[in-house]
Formats: sequence, structure tokens, C-alpha cells
Amino acid sequence: MSQIDFPFHFDGRGRTAQTDESGYIRDLIEQVLLTAPGERVMRPTFGSGVMQLVFAAASPEVAATTQFLIQGALQQWLSDVITVDTVDVQAQDGALLITVQYVERRTQTRGVAQISAPGGGS
Repeated sequence: MSQIDFPFHFDGRGRTAQTDESGYIRDLIEQVLLTAPGERVMRPTFGSGVMQLVFAAASPEVAATTQFLIQGALQQWLSDVITVDTVDVQAQDGALLITVQYVERRTQTRGVAQISAPGGGS
């Protein structure tokens, strides 16, 4: 089943770009992680708050805090779609590298999403 790709764009034929189910789930994870609470008018609590750490120093402490934020946000917003196995957050070159290992509930397929969130300077 095809879904609209995120971020919205057009494909080579000038049509709305589509993605498969696993790509769609990865897009959902990215939306939850990179959306700040209060950013969506009709869902003010949606998001994880990870982007609030953009100007924080990329350190092991920030990475650990981010790991707990992500785990909670994914459970709150995507628990009907995925089961989160592990969340790993590493401070790397002024950014946070986020790796989420999960199982798709519908197909029981394992997946991995890697997202880089810009971090602040040291």
C-alpha cells in the first residue's frame, strides 16, 4: 500500500511522491522526533521536544535526556503502529544521531530509523 512521502514533494512524473509502508513508518518517526510540542495548532502536545535541544551542547548528558524524551514520545504517538525496541542517541560532531530500532505491529517486521538532529556547539 502506498502512502504520501514526507516531506511532501513531487516525483519525476510531476505527481505527488509516494512511499511504501516501511518508508511511511520511518517518515512518521521523523515527524514525531522533529516536531516541537506547540508547533501544530490542532495537536499542541504532538512532538518530542528534541528540537528544543538544538542549542544545548552535544554531550552524553544531553544524549541520555534525549533518549528518554524520544522513547516517551514514540510510545505516546506511534504505539498503535510500532513497538520500540531500542533508542540510541549519540552526540556526534555537534549533532545528535538518533537510531530507533522498532517492530512494525501489522507485519511484525523489524526496522531501523536513523535521524540526525542538529545540535548546538560545544
